[in-house]
Amino acid sequence: MSTVTFRLPDDTCLRLKQLASSRGISLNKLLEELCLVAIAAHDAEVRFGALAVLDRLDALDRAGI
Repeated sequence: MSTVTFRLPDDTCLRLKQLASSRGISLNKLLEELCLVAIAAHDAEVRFGALAVLDRLDALDRAGI
């Protein structure tokens, strides 16, 4: 497991701590979950982009171009 250190504005850090507390999880666990959501969103965007390219290539192929 890796350790990452980064800086946040104090008010942002406080709000994240409050959010984690309201969910009954640690700040570390909250940040881990938020990172996983960001990665999943990125992966979906890349996947849909690739599918769009493949659809366009398929359409060109069907058109004989």
